[in-house]
Amino acid sequence: MLFRKYTTWILIADGARAHIIANDGPGKGLKPVPGREYTGVNLPTREMGTDKPGRTFDRVGVGRHAKEPRVDWHQFEKHKFARSMAKVLDKAAGNGAFDRLVLVAPPQTLGELRGALDKKTRARITAESAKDLTNLSIHELPEHLSEVVRL
Repeated sequence: MLFRKYTTWILIADGARAHIIANDGPGKGLKPVPGREYTGVNLPTREMGTDKPGRTFDRVGVGRHAKEPRVDWHQFEKHKFARSMAKVLDKAAGNGAFDRLVLVAPPQTLGELRGALDKKTRARITAESAKDLTNLSIHELPEHLSEVVRL
């Protein structure tokens, strides 16, 4: 009896970095997927926005205060990065690059990724882990991923 090989892609991401590793089944370990290292903008908000926010006078009295910026550019870039990673996964799923998908990211990024994926890609998600593992080497990952994927 022949068994079909199932490829599991594991996306390990945070708001500005991501890489994809693969597992071809129990006992096969992890291997990096070539060309699947991603880096987004990771500057502090103060370096992404324009000059200091404008100042305004109070309606009553002589007080002045700074206006709050309308956009937190750091959060905006993280959200944009998550959407771009979702597009990468959607395209790869459409091309049949993987059968199963595991998402590993901090809670906010995980939610943004999940929400940005199309329905067909979301259907391939077999596990999620709300952790930031982007700073670990591929050799350190198995002990952290054993609860979400059989290695």
